[in-house]
Amino acid sequence: MASDRILRSHPTSAPFAVTSHEESTERLYCLNSRAMQLGLASGMGLSDAKALCPDLLTRSADRYADDRFLKLLARWADRYCPWVGFDGNDGLLLDVTGSTHFFSSEAELLADIHDRLQSYQLNVRSGLAGTIGGAWAVSHFGRGVVPNGQLKAALGPLPAAALRLDEATCATLQRLGLRTIGDLLVTPRATLGRRFGLPLMRRIDQAFGDQPEQINAMAPDTSYAARLNFPDPIGLYDDVMAALERLLQRICDKLKSQEMGTRVLLMTCQRVDQASVQVELRLARPMREGTSILPLFERSVRELDAGFGIDQIRLEALAVEALPLKQLETGNAQSKKNDVLSDLITRLGSRIGLEKIKRFQPADSHIPERSFIVSPAAYCEPEGQWKEQNLRPLQLFSPELVEGHEKKPPNVFSWRRMRFSVAAATGPERICPEWWLDDPNWRSGVRDYWRVETEQGRRLWMFFTPLNPAWFVQGEFA
Repeated sequence: MASDRILRSHPTSAPFAVTSHEESTERLYCLNSRAMQLGLASGMGLSDAKALCPDLLTRSADRYADDRFLKLLARWADRYCPWVGFDGNDGLLLDVTGSTHFFSSEAELLADIHDRLQSYQLNVRSGLAGTIGGAWAVSHFGRGVVPNGQLKAALGPLPAAALRLDEATCATLQRLGLRTIGDLLVTPRATLGRRFGLPLMRRIDQAFGDQPEQINAMAPDTSYAARLNFPDPIGLYDDVMAALERLLQRICDKLKSQEMGTRVLLMTCQRVDQASVQVELRLARPMREGTSILPLFERSVRELDAGFGIDQIRLEALAVEALPLKQLETGNAQSKKNDVLSDLITRLGSRIGLEKIKRFQPADSHIPERSFIVSPAAYCEPEGQWKEQNLRPLQLFSPELVEGHEKKPPNVFSWRRMRFSVAAATGPERICPEWWLDDPNWRSGVRDYWRVETEQGRRLWMFFTPLNPAWFVQGEFA
């Protein structure tokens, strides 16, 4: 399946394989029919495959894309039955009980599946039987439909590997001369049970319906989306906002019922000229209150290019996360304050981008440059409290040398081509370098920091280095 997925967008008639890194070796993971005709097989080392077929084209496996593609196929397959499950990473199991009467025969159902999938440029093998094990055996080592009551006759000539056995068991059966399922059926069960144990007996019973086996159906994906079609095109701001309000209400009601909240909303407007315009809203906190979300769309909707009119609007919550209900408290002022701050971040982020709004978080280090970390404000919560006695300047920069060699701040000094007079000084606060880290900026030894207020109004953060007497300015307070 992985090779078919890639070849749909990059078709080629040359031998092609998808490779996967396993046990420090690059191995073939999935091949097209041309590569298999040349003698290549899944699990073969890439170097050996290149030696046999120098023209082999390869591409690395993308398991996430393969899994997503298989899920899309499973959703497509529910056109034939409501019960669809997965068979490993490259197959589907369909329980078509009660669905075959929509076709003239079961063979016609399989033919319809083949025709549709081949039109999507997919290679498919299928089988239909009264049991999951029987259908698996026919799809992998045979073809067609097994009529009722003829399961033993259909599976008997197939190899023992059709029972979904591991390679070691299949190899042992081959050495013993038990090459087909029919050979196993004529062998006494007690003998097989003593030699191969429960796994082999269970597979035989599952194939012939003596032991039940169920399909683990794929859980349906919850979709938080709503769509609104208009009999006549709209284009006015008020009309779009009114439609958006209705769509928001439907999505928020579903989010509330699931105790979920959304962080990303995407509005897609389909215009009458077949073009579409999109508006994406990123939220600084998970929300599900339509009255709070709607005003955040105002600026984007005003700038929306409606063209000759909009005949459809679709709204979808792209990113959702758990948002459990909370007990309301009359004195919960801090929670309300955080919500107001998050809404402000959202409004600013809609203009300049949420990633550009940063939050300073305290870090566990007494070195000024390492005493904080900068994180996107929308994706983190405030952590810890800044210590009052260790307040740092709002603006921190690399140390800049000034005049002076005394231990106390100089009464008059020059900095950045400006002359300053000291009005007041508070300090010193001695900070030692972190001996376990080799920082070139701290090779001058300990620093004595002072808060200096100048008569010119500037409030500077200065330090003195006793080992190499000199004064520096490293920051400025607001």
